[in-house]
Amino acid sequence: MFDTILFPTDGSEHAQTVLEYALDIAETRDATLHILSVVDDRAFLTLDDDRVEDVRSELEEQAIAAIADADAAAEARGLRTDSDVAVGSPSTAILDYVDSADIDLVVMGTSGDHYEQNVVGSVSQRVVEQSPTPVMTVGIDV
Repeated sequence: MFDTILFPTDGSEHAQTVLEYALDIAETRDATLHILSVVDDRAFLTLDDDRVEDVRSELEEQAIAAIADADAAAEARGLRTDSDVAVGSPSTAILDYVDSADIDLVVMGTSGDHYEQNVVGSVSQRVVEQSPTPVMTVGIDV
C-alpha cells in the first residue's frame, strides 16, 4: 500500500521529529523514502536584486544539508532513498513531487521553525487539502 513515502524537510529540529515517523513507516513497509527540501523563492520578493543570488545559494546549501542528514538516517536503517531540492512555493513543490514521483504517502510536520514567515497560510494545510494521496501530519510537540 505504501511503497513510496515522501518526507518534505526544512532541516529544522522539528523536522527531525517528523523524520522518525517517516523512517519507521518506510522501514515497516519496506518502502522507498523520498526526501524533498524546497527553497522557498517567495523570500526573494522583498530582497534587493543584488542579494537574491547570495540568499538563493545559502538556502540551497541549507536544503542540501537537510537532505543529507535525512538520507544518512535512512541509510543507517538500510532504507532506499531518493532525494531532490526544489525551488518555489513549498506546498506547490511538494504537490508537484507527489504527482511526478508517484508518492503513496506524505509524512510532514504541522509547523516549522519559521511559521511566522509564511506568506499565506500553512504549507501542511494546503498539502492536506490538495494532495491526491494520504498525508500524515505530525505535531511538532510530539
